[in-house]
Amino acid sequence: MNTEIHPVILFDGVCNFCNAGINFIIKQDKKKLFRFAALQSDAGQKILEKYNLPKEAFASFVLIDEGRVYQKSSAGLRVYGKLPWYWKWTQTFWITPPFVRNAVYDFIAKNRYKWFGKKEQCMIPTPEVRSRFL
Repeated sequence: MNTEIHPVILFDGVCNFCNAGINFIIKQDKKKLFRFAALQSDAGQKILEKYNLPKEAFASFVLIDEGRVYQKSSAGLRVYGKLPWYWKWTQTFWITPPFVRNAVYDFIAKNRYKWFGKKEQCMIPTPEVRSRFL
């Protein structure tokens, strides 16, 4: 599992909101740059261990890009920065201090199951995108 070639997104595999976000990224990622793994999966757990991240905290969106770890709003902004040109406007949010961006992130993360629900098991990728999942 080489996380150096492709940026890897780790996400909460049972969260409906998170799964919708991953499906959105897959559709927008025309160059098929990103790879994906549920935080709860074996691959996700190995990556968390490799980068000394907590293996039981599933409330954070994690991006591994060029050997660096990005979490929460910084991970999201970095992902959007790699999407097609029409998403570049999102980069203006970098001017917002991280404590403000992450407070909004944490509020949504805290309520995501209540607002959007959750699945009994992790998302199973369709055959068309299965090769992009670790």
